Amino acid sequence: MRVALFVTCFNDTLFPGTGRAVVELLERLGVEVEFPEAQTCCGQLHTNSGYADDGDALVERFERVFADYEAVVSPSASCVAHLRGHGVERVFELTEFLVDVLGVEDVGATYPHRVAYHSTCHSLRLLKIGDRPLRLLRAVQGIELVELEGARECCGFGGVFAVKNADTSMAMLSDKLRHVLDTGAEVCTSADNSCLMSIGGALRRQRAGVRTVHIAEILAARE
Repeated sequence: MRVALFVTCFNDTLFPGTGRAVVELLERLGVEVEFPEAQTCCGQLHTNSGYADDGDALVERFERVFADYEAVVSPSASCVAHLRGHGVERVFELTEFLVDVLGVEDVGATYPHRVAYHSTCHSLRLLKIGDRPLRLLRAVQGIELVELEGARECCGFGGVFAVKNADTSMAMLSDKLRHVLDTGAEVCTSADNSCLMSIGGALRRQRAGVRTVHIAEILAARE
């Protein structure tokens, strides 16, 4: 199967290791992965900031750039939800592509760490990916997957929400941090690096000793 990686501008700029992990994982599963260099932002930031015309133009550009691929896979539930909401088909968040399209749950990963999973709002409420990430994580060799209280609650990031409503955002983030720390986890994972950046930044400021790692990097791991 031939697919394209939509890495997203967020990952490309700040978390390139996540994109590399997606390619490594998919190729290990026999998928041919290509990276169209003409790809740009999906337009979510523009739309959420009130620049709907600019956002729509970027969605149209996305469709042109990825027109020749059977499927487009992305490690960002947030961006995939935005594109789907604008009528784009054949674009999949990584975990739903693995479970629904490839039909696999055990991807051959090994990750001997205590891990808590945070369900992002876009993956949970817009894409409705349900327990697919957890099914994949449970099949990882050596992992100790611990339950995160309030896993379905927002971490407070929400892109421009965190900027426009900073006090509310920080209050929500404080609750999330408390729940993460209560698990005793070494690692907090999720399907979006945007949420993990917010959670991870606060954890580092508190010197909590808990790392944030995108689920793609765990599923690609063979420690």
